[in-house]
Amino acid sequence: MTYELFTAFALFAFVSSITPGPNNLMLLASGANFGFRRTVPHMLGIGIGFTLMIVLVGIGLAQIFTTYPMSHVILKIASTVYMFWLAWRIANAATPTEGQSAGTPMTFLQAAAFQWVNPKAWAMALTAVTIYAPEQTLAAIGLVAGIFGAINLPTVSFWTVLGQQMQRFLTNPARLNAFNWLMAGLLVLSLYPVLFG
Repeated sequence: MTYELFTAFALFAFVSSITPGPNNLMLLASGANFGFRRTVPHMLGIGIGFTLMIVLVGIGLAQIFTTYPMSHVILKIASTVYMFWLAWRIANAATPTEGQSAGTPMTFLQAAAFQWVNPKAWAMALTAVTIYAPEQTLAAIGLVAGIFGAINLPTVSFWTVLGQQMQRFLTNPARLNAFNWLMAGLLVLSLYPVLFG
């Protein structure tokens, strides 16, 4: 990878990782509801799960969509249903007066598996592999995945910290409930390009 290509890819990885999307909105909500420490498995699941996704997409999983176009439609439907379920879960997260046991943060495995139904993750992985690893060698795919993983984890951590800092404002159950509904609404809104694009 040339210096120019590396610079362009690092910028793409940073911008696509730090901008709002399903992962970041869920981390913001998790940071606000559960704090940084309890959200660490969620963050690691995103970082490691997405890095693995890039490797598998680069090895040839994306060719399934070309060979079997219906698989893309099936993934789109499954993704949409799952995202609506996650939005419902965020909207109905426990408020402080309901107690900690009523809600739990996403686990490492749940967050890693979520990458496979996250439309933004698919777009990011496909772009990373097709544009920045065009020769499709294992070394090039590994390099792209490693760089993306190294950039992705700190950027997703930013959203968790932001959510945690909002906890002071969200101590009132009504404000926390409104925040959770806002995050759920934004998560549903993030489906707009998938449904109507």
